[in-house]
Amino acid sequence: MTMSAAASDAYHELISVYLRQWSVLCARLKRQTGSRELAEDALQETWLRLSRMKGQPVDIRDQHAFILRVAGNIAIDLARKEGRHSARCVSDEAVLQAIEDGCPSPERVVIDRDQLRFLVLALAQLPPKPRAALLMNRCDGLSHREIASRLEVSESMVARYLMQALRHCRDHFRDQS
Repeated sequence: MTMSAAASDAYHELISVYLRQWSVLCARLKRQTGSRELAEDALQETWLRLSRMKGQPVDIRDQHAFILRVAGNIAIDLARKEGRHSARCVSDEAVLQAIEDGCPSPERVVIDRDQLRFLVLALAQLPPKPRAALLMNRCDGLSHREIASRLEVSESMVARYLMQALRHCRDHFRDQS
């Protein structure tokens, strides 16, 4: 037998072992990678690598172990590549959370409008100076001294106006509940 005929026979025997052991190899690679898809991809790449050996001298003592080693190395490479890809990819859930609508729900809008309406009613029931003191303090951010100057009252009177207004608003909301 010539060298090329011997190489051809060895190559065909290697391919035959691969085909006969395909399901066993697939099961083993599936356990190794945790994924049937990765195992099948590794076996397909193994087939391609084995087919490139055609025409080359093949001196392999244990063909099954050789195929298993080639397929196992390919599976490891594919699993690593998949891991790197997964680490760079963003999950669908993360994308959905990132683009979450910041607008309040229709229910929240209705509740907030009702509370605003209650507050407006409560403020309308207040005498003018306590109402003005509360609005200047809470809306305009003015200090007691600044409010006292604008209303032409003492700072202690501003404190009383604020207490009166806050108590009234609190009681008004309690009554609405």
